[in-house]
Amino acid sequence: VQLVESGGGLVQAGGSLRLSCAASGSFFSISVMGWYRQAPGKERELVATISTDGSTDYVDSMKGRFTISRDNAKNTMYLQMNSLKPEDTAVYYCNANLWGHIYWGQGTQVTVSS
Repeated sequence: VQLVESGGGLVQAGGSLRLSCAASGSFFSISVMGWYRQAPGKERELVATISTDGSTDYVDSMKGRFTISRDNAKNTMYLQMNSLKPEDTAVYYCNANLWGHIYWGQGTQVTVSS
């Protein structure tokens, strides 16, 4: 099981980024997937999750700005981030929950300048 994030970078406040998480193997469509983030000096926190049927859940502070989606045919999950704020600066991690087994990607850095 491998998860590879991409799409991070440096963006000005108010800008947008789209993160991708490419998954290896045939487990993707049966896994609950999620995005987490970890800012410097802080604990890793949940951003959003998407279940196998496509239903989504967001942390309140991300609602309306972030959109999580998945393409099971491509074994890929996305996070569209709009109206980015400096406080969104963090390493963003892809997470897969396959019947209680948890897998993580290596993370992608998102930096939002003011």
